[in-house]
Amino acid sequence: MVGLIAGDVVGLAGWRGGATAQAAEILNTAAQTAITTTDPVVNPGQYLRIQSTNVWMTDSWEPDGAKYQWLDTEKFDMYIPAERSDEWVWQRSGRVPTTFFDEKAQEFVLEQKIQAHPELLRAPKGEFYGSAGGWLSADMSAFPRDPYRLLNSIYKLTLGKGQSVDGQAMVFIADLLRTGIVPADLRAALYKAAAMIPGVTITEGQANLNGHTGVAIGHTDSSGSGRKEIIIDPKTGRLIGEREVLNQDYQAIPAGTAIAWTAVETSVSDTAP
Repeated sequence: MVGLIAGDVVGLAGWRGGATAQAAEILNTAAQTAITTTDPVVNPGQYLRIQSTNVWMTDSWEPDGAKYQWLDTEKFDMYIPAERSDEWVWQRSGRVPTTFFDEKAQEFVLEQKIQAHPELLRAPKGEFYGSAGGWLSADMSAFPRDPYRLLNSIYKLTLGKGQSVDGQAMVFIADLLRTGIVPADLRAALYKAAAMIPGVTITEGQANLNGHTGVAIGHTDSSGSGRKEIIIDPKTGRLIGEREVLNQDYQAIPAGTAIAWTAVETSVSDTAP
Protein backbone atom coordinates (compact mmCIF):
# COMPACT_ATOMS: atom_id res chain seq x y z
CA MET A 1 0.00 0.00 0.00
CA VAL A 2 2.82 2.38 0.91
CA GLY A 3 4.45 1.73 -2.45
CA LEU A 4 1.23 2.59 -4.29
CA ILE A 5 0.77 5.78 -2.30
CA ALA A 6 4.37 6.78 -2.91
CA GLY A 7 3.92 6.14 -6.62
CA ASP A 8 0.77 8.24 -6.72
CA VAL A 9 2.27 11.15 -4.80
CA VAL A 10 5.85 11.14 -6.01
CA GLY A 11 5.91 9.05 -9.16
CA LEU A 12 8.96 7.35 -10.57
CA ALA A 13 12.29 9.05 -10.01
CA GLY A 14 13.07 11.66 -12.60
CA TRP A 15 9.61 12.28 -14.05
CA ARG A 16 9.19 15.62 -12.19
CA GLY A 17 12.58 16.90 -13.28
CA GLY A 18 15.73 16.89 -11.25
CA ALA A 19 18.63 18.94 -9.96
CA THR A 20 19.87 21.96 -11.85
CA ALA A 21 22.21 21.16 -14.74
CA GLN A 22 25.28 22.40 -12.82
CA ALA A 23 24.45 20.44 -9.68
CA ALA A 24 23.66 17.31 -11.69
CA GLU A 25 26.98 17.59 -13.51
CA ILE A 26 28.92 17.85 -10.24
CA LEU A 27 27.02 14.95 -8.68
CA ASN A 28 27.34 12.67 -11.70
CA THR A 29 31.04 13.48 -12.05
CA ALA A 30 31.57 12.72 -8.35
CA ALA A 31 29.65 9.46 -8.82
CA GLN A 32 31.91 8.38 -11.67
CA THR A 33 34.98 9.22 -9.59
CA ALA A 34 33.60 7.52 -6.47
CA ILE A 35 33.01 4.27 -8.32
CA THR A 36 36.76 4.01 -8.99
CA THR A 37 37.64 4.73 -5.36
CA THR A 38 39.09 1.95 -3.26
CA ASP A 39 37.32 1.69 0.07
CA PRO A 40 39.41 1.11 3.21
CA VAL A 41 40.15 -2.61 3.58
CA VAL A 42 39.60 -3.78 7.14
CA ASN A 43 41.33 -7.10 7.76
CA PRO A 44 40.55 -9.48 10.65
CA GLY A 45 41.66 -7.93 13.92
CA GLN A 46 41.54 -4.39 12.51
CA TYR A 47 38.97 -1.62 12.88
CA LEU A 48 37.30 0.85 10.56
CA ARG A 49 37.92 4.15 12.34
CA ILE A 50 35.39 6.93 11.76
CA GLN A 51 36.36 10.33 13.11
CA SER A 52 33.84 13.12 12.95
CA THR A 53 33.37 16.66 14.16
CA ASN A 54 29.73 17.44 14.85
CA VAL A 55 27.99 20.74 15.50
CA TRP A 56 24.40 21.20 16.69
CA MET A 57 22.28 24.13 17.74
CA THR A 58 20.98 24.26 21.30
CA ASP A 59 17.69 26.11 21.66
CA SER A 60 16.93 26.65 25.35
CA TRP A 61 13.52 27.95 26.42
CA GLU A 62 13.49 28.79 30.12
CA PRO A 63 10.46 28.85 32.48
CA ASP A 64 10.66 32.65 32.73
CA GLY A 65 10.14 32.91 28.98
CA ALA A 66 13.75 33.68 28.12
CA LYS A 67 15.20 32.06 24.98
CA TYR A 68 18.84 31.27 24.33
CA GLN A 69 20.55 29.82 21.26
CA TRP A 70 24.12 28.71 20.72
CA LEU A 71 26.11 26.03 18.90
CA ASP A 72 27.69 22.99 20.56
CA THR A 73 30.59 20.98 19.16
CA GLU A 74 31.27 17.31 19.84
CA LYS A 75 33.93 14.99 18.42
CA PHE A 76 33.24 11.32 17.78
CA ASP A 77 35.84 8.58 17.34
CA MET A 78 34.21 5.26 16.38
CA TYR A 79 36.03 1.93 15.99
CA ILE A 80 34.10 -0.73 14.08
CA PRO A 81 35.68 -4.22 14.09
CA ALA A 82 36.13 -6.23 10.90
CA GLU A 83 33.68 -8.73 12.37
CA ARG A 84 30.67 -6.51 13.00
CA SER A 85 29.31 -8.76 15.77
CA ASP A 86 32.43 -8.13 17.89
CA GLU A 87 32.88 -5.23 20.31
CA TRP A 88 32.64 -1.71 18.93
CA VAL A 89 34.30 1.24 20.69
CA TRP A 90 32.97 4.80 20.68
CA GLN A 91 34.76 7.79 22.17
CA ARG A 92 32.57 10.86 22.61
CA SER A 93 34.09 14.15 23.72
CA GLY A 94 30.77 15.45 25.01
CA ARG A 95 29.02 18.57 23.74
CA VAL A 96 30.88 21.82 24.34
CA PRO A 97 29.26 25.25 23.78
CA THR A 98 31.51 26.83 21.17
CA THR A 99 29.66 29.53 19.20
CA PHE A 100 27.51 32.34 20.57
CA PHE A 101 25.53 35.00 18.75
CA ASP A 102 24.76 37.31 21.64
CA GLU A 103 26.12 38.04 25.11
CA LYS A 104 23.02 36.86 26.99
CA ALA A 105 23.39 33.28 25.68
CA GLN A 106 27.06 33.23 26.63
CA GLU A 107 26.25 34.57 30.10
CA PHE A 108 23.51 31.95 30.50
CA VAL A 109 25.91 29.11 29.64
CA LEU A 110 28.47 30.43 32.14
CA GLU A 111 25.83 30.79 34.86
CA GLN A 112 24.54 27.25 34.27
CA LYS A 113 28.12 25.92 34.24
CA ILE A 114 27.35 23.86 31.15
CA GLN A 115 30.28 21.60 30.33
CA ALA A 116 31.17 18.48 28.37
CA HIS A 117 30.65 14.95 29.68
CA PRO A 118 33.07 12.65 27.80
CA GLU A 119 32.17 8.99 27.33
CA LEU A 120 34.01 5.86 26.30
CA LEU A 121 31.47 3.26 25.22
CA ARG A 122 31.89 -0.41 24.33
CA ALA A 123 29.23 -2.71 22.95
CA PRO A 124 28.96 -5.82 20.76
CA LYS A 125 27.40 -5.08 17.35
CA GLY A 126 27.50 -1.36 18.12
CA GLU A 127 24.47 -1.67 20.39
CA PHE A 128 25.37 1.35 22.47
CA TYR A 129 22.82 2.44 25.04
CA GLY A 130 21.16 -0.97 24.65
CA SER A 131 20.07 -0.61 21.04
CA ALA A 132 21.47 -1.10 17.54
CA GLY A 133 23.74 1.54 16.09
CA GLY A 134 21.21 3.10 13.70
CA TRP A 135 22.66 3.74 10.27
CA LEU A 136 26.01 2.38 11.40
CA SER A 137 24.53 -1.08 11.80
CA ALA A 138 22.37 -0.91 8.68
CA ASP A 139 22.82 -3.51 5.94
CA MET A 140 24.29 -1.44 3.11
CA SER A 141 23.82 -4.34 0.68
CA ALA A 142 20.05 -3.91 1.01
CA PHE A 143 20.05 -0.58 -0.83
CA PRO A 144 19.63 -0.72 -4.65
CA ARG A 145 22.64 0.41 -6.65
CA ASP A 146 20.51 1.53 -9.58
CA PRO A 147 19.93 5.24 -8.87
CA TYR A 148 16.32 5.20 -10.12
CA ARG A 149 15.36 2.28 -7.90
CA LEU A 150 17.38 3.75 -5.03
CA LEU A 151 15.62 7.12 -5.17
CA ASN A 152 12.22 5.44 -5.44
CA SER A 153 13.00 3.37 -2.35
CA ILE A 154 14.12 6.51 -0.49
CA TYR A 155 10.86 8.26 -1.39
CA LYS A 156 8.91 5.30 -0.02
CA LEU A 157 10.97 5.10 3.17
CA THR A 158 10.58 8.82 3.89
CA LEU A 159 6.95 9.24 2.79
CA GLY A 160 5.02 11.41 5.22
CA LYS A 161 8.16 12.70 6.98
CA GLY A 162 9.65 16.17 6.87
CA GLN A 163 8.24 19.17 5.04
CA SER A 164 8.39 17.75 1.51
CA VAL A 165 9.14 14.48 -0.26
CA ASP A 166 12.12 15.95 -2.10
CA GLY A 167 13.54 17.74 0.93
CA GLN A 168 13.27 14.62 3.08
CA ALA A 169 14.91 12.52 0.37
CA MET A 170 17.89 14.87 0.47
CA VAL A 171 17.98 14.64 4.28
CA PHE A 172 17.97 10.83 4.02
CA ILE A 173 20.87 10.85 1.56
CA ALA A 174 22.91 13.29 3.68
CA ASP A 175 22.28 11.33 6.88
CA LEU A 176 23.31 8.06 5.27
CA LEU A 177 26.46 9.49 3.69
CA ARG A 178 27.67 11.12 6.89
CA THR A 179 28.01 7.74 8.64
CA GLY A 180 31.32 7.29 6.82
CA ILE A 181 30.63 3.60 6.08
CA VAL A 182 28.83 3.87 2.75
CA PRO A 183 30.74 1.78 0.17
CA ALA A 184 31.88 3.42 -3.06
CA ASP A 185 29.24 1.83 -5.31
CA LEU A 186 26.39 2.95 -3.03
CA ARG A 187 27.96 6.37 -2.57
CA ALA A 188 27.99 6.76 -6.36
CA ALA A 189 24.34 5.68 -6.57
CA LEU A 190 23.37 8.17 -3.85
CA TYR A 191 25.08 11.00 -5.74
CA LYS A 192 23.21 10.04 -8.91
CA ALA A 193 19.95 9.75 -6.97
CA ALA A 194 20.47 13.26 -5.56
CA ALA A 195 20.94 14.51 -9.13
CA MET A 196 17.35 13.41 -9.87
CA ILE A 197 15.75 15.30 -6.96
CA PRO A 198 13.87 18.45 -8.08
CA GLY A 199 15.13 21.58 -6.39
CA VAL A 200 18.66 20.35 -5.74
CA THR A 201 21.20 22.99 -6.70
CA ILE A 202 24.76 24.17 -6.09
CA THR A 203 24.54 26.37 -3.02
CA GLU A 204 28.23 27.26 -2.69
CA GLY A 205 31.04 26.61 -5.13
CA GLN A 206 33.85 26.86 -2.55
CA ALA A 207 32.40 25.59 0.72
CA ASN A 208 34.75 25.17 3.65
CA LEU A 209 33.89 22.59 6.28
CA ASN A 210 36.29 21.88 9.13
CA GLY A 211 39.28 22.95 7.05
CA HIS A 212 38.34 21.08 3.86
CA THR A 213 36.92 22.73 0.75
CA GLY A 214 34.39 21.28 -1.67
CA VAL A 215 31.19 22.02 -3.56
CA ALA A 216 28.04 22.39 -1.47
CA ILE A 217 24.93 20.91 -3.08
CA GLY A 218 21.61 21.23 -1.32
CA HIS A 219 17.86 21.48 -1.21
CA THR A 220 15.86 24.30 0.41
CA ASP A 221 12.95 23.18 2.57
CA SER A 222 9.41 24.05 1.53
CA SER A 223 9.19 26.89 4.08
CA GLY A 224 12.29 28.48 2.59
CA SER A 225 13.79 28.93 6.06
CA GLY A 226 16.72 26.55 5.64
CA ARG A 227 18.48 24.08 3.40
CA LYS A 228 20.15 20.68 3.72
CA GLU A 229 23.51 20.31 1.98
CA ILE A 230 26.14 17.74 1.25
CA ILE A 231 29.68 18.93 0.56
CA ILE A 232 31.75 16.82 -1.78
CA ASP A 233 35.12 16.94 -3.45
CA PRO A 234 34.17 16.47 -7.13
CA LYS A 235 37.75 15.51 -8.03
CA THR A 236 37.77 12.48 -5.73
CA GLY A 237 34.09 11.82 -5.14
CA ARG A 238 34.81 11.99 -1.40
CA LEU A 239 32.17 13.27 0.96
CA ILE A 240 33.58 16.07 3.11
CA GLY A 241 30.45 16.35 5.20
CA GLU A 242 26.92 17.66 5.44
CA ARG A 243 25.27 20.70 7.00
CA GLU A 244 22.02 22.50 7.66
CA VAL A 245 22.06 26.21 6.83
CA LEU A 246 19.62 28.98 7.75
CA ASN A 247 18.20 30.99 4.86
CA GLN A 248 16.74 33.59 7.21
CA ASP A 249 17.48 34.96 10.65
CA TYR A 250 16.40 32.85 13.63
CA GLN A 251 16.30 34.74 16.92
CA ALA A 252 19.91 35.96 17.36
CA ILE A 253 21.34 33.61 14.74
CA PRO A 254 21.83 35.32 11.35
CA ALA A 255 20.91 33.91 7.96
CA GLY A 256 23.69 31.93 6.32
CA THR A 257 24.75 30.22 9.56
CA ALA A 258 25.29 26.47 9.51
CA ILE A 259 23.32 25.49 12.62
CA ALA A 260 24.21 21.80 12.30
CA TRP A 261 27.03 20.07 10.46
CA THR A 262 29.15 16.94 10.41
CA ALA A 263 32.62 16.51 8.89
CA VAL A 264 33.79 12.92 8.64
CA GLU A 265 37.01 11.05 7.89
CA THR A 266 37.58 7.28 7.69
CA SER A 267 40.72 5.20 8.11
CA VAL A 268 41.86 1.75 9.26
CA SER A 269 43.28 1.16 12.73
CA ASP A 270 45.09 -1.88 14.14
CA THR A 271 43.94 -1.07 17.67
CA ALA A 272 41.05 0.49 19.56
CA PRO A 273 41.06 2.34 22.90
